[in-house]
Amino acid sequence: MSKIITVRNAVIKFLKENIKTTEVTVIRIEKSGDTWKTVAEVYEDDSFLKSMNLPPKKIRLFYAVVIDSELEVLSFTRLSTYDESEQENN
Repeated sequence: MSKIITVRNAVIKFLKENIKTTEVTVIRIEKSGDTWKTVAEVYEDDSFLKSMNLPPKKIRLFYAVVIDSELEVLSFTRLSTYDESEQENN
């Protein structure tokens, strides 16, 4: 299996275990030196609606996950937005 697929699978597994969601799609993977920078699209229950005991609704969020060559997660952050053109310039 190619390394990029292994990285994608590691990111999906990490987010499913730590964000408590079943819907994860990795939308960006970039190798930078010895690390892999990824962005994943995640659908989560809207916590506001949940707190008000209203019917659940899924909201789309984006997470940036950085993984080293040993597939250890170095960092992950929820992004406020994801603009693909902005990422192209980094």
